Amino acid sequence: MEKMKEKKKVNEKLLEIKPSGIRRFFDLIIGREDVISLGVGEPDFPTPWRIREEMIYSLEKGITSYTSNYGLEELRVEIAKYYRKFGLDANPDNIVVTSGVSEGFDLSLRATVNPGDFVLIPEPSYVSYQPLAILCGGNVVTISIPPPSRLTYEEITTASRMIDPKILILNYPSNPTGVSYSKKELEEIADAVVEMDMIVISDEIYSELTYKFPHTSIAGLNGMEDRVVVLNGFSKSFAMTGLRIGYVIAPDEILDAVLKIHQYSMLCAPITSQIGAIEALRNGESELDEMRAEYMRRRNFFVRKLNEVLETHMPEGAFYAFPSIKDTGLSSEEFAERLLLEKNVAVVPGNAFGESGEGYIRCAYAVSMDKLREAADRISEFVNSLR
Repeated sequence: MEKMKEKKKVNEKLLEIKPSGIRRFFDLIIGREDVISLGVGEPDFPTPWRIREEMIYSLEKGITSYTSNYGLEELRVEIAKYYRKFGLDANPDNIVVTSGVSEGFDLSLRATVNPGDFVLIPEPSYVSYQPLAILCGGNVVTISIPPPSRLTYEEITTASRMIDPKILILNYPSNPTGVSYSKKELEEIADAVVEMDMIVISDEIYSELTYKFPHTSIAGLNGMEDRVVVLNGFSKSFAMTGLRIGYVIAPDEILDAVLKIHQYSMLCAPITSQIGAIEALRNGESELDEMRAEYMRRRNFFVRKLNEVLETHMPEGAFYAFPSIKDTGLSSEEFAERLLLEKNVAVVPGNAFGESGEGYIRCAYAVSMDKLREAADRISEFVNSLR
């Protein structure tokens, strides 16, 4: 009898994907109290007490059931109200509550990308964008926009005429660069999107952490009503990272597809976290203002210190600095590994965010000022030792 062909046990698409560069460096420092970590983008603030208290009270009352696949209606109403501040008049029926923005992004790609579709990604970009697009069978095309550059009408239309992309992934304020977009700049991007007949997946998780100008959602601009999937959540703005609560706002057809996948994969986001999110939107503004002001203070100090030894643009949002290390003669990975080994400071090599990130490192300033001062001194010592 002829021997049967051996079946491959793993999805072949996964062979194209490298493990997360962020997680690799995070794993290196687990259990090491001597290391100052500027690696993982997580607020060092606790979840505000009033949010925790509301969740605790819900548990005491035994509220631990499933919710609608959409999420709690009360929460979706609050999200719709909340997004008016960013210029989008959303309908609660066009919102699905997800287990973090990461799930929302995965759902949005799977709901819109067919095998062979071109997906346009400005780079450096968050680590999950390209791998998840590839897993959907998408053909990823990147546009290099190292900081402080930003995506423009010309770059979108030039790339689009060559490949006819279906999806544009937009993240602003940006992780890892901190670059954001004014309303005027977004209007130019929107013009290109309409002209090229594209869909935008807009990751706006850092919408509350802006320092130069207020956040505007591209979904609220003229002509974008049926072209934008908005992703947002509570991890960064309200320091609720481990509670895994996010949401998708999308036009009817896309929302239905997102919901269908969500029904079969996740069912619903945790009800305790949804209850906390309601409280965050209703009464979390004062704590949010305090956190934003503190991030700005840290940003101003840290970027000024970095610029003494490394060229670093001033971030317009989020809580990341993205200094250039090109003058050191080291690759991004060499710099990050030696900084960790020699000075006990953990950063993320820029190439974790795509080829356009080579020659940079990402430093999260979501740590206390004491740690930030010490980290800045150690980075300066390390860079000076290379000269």
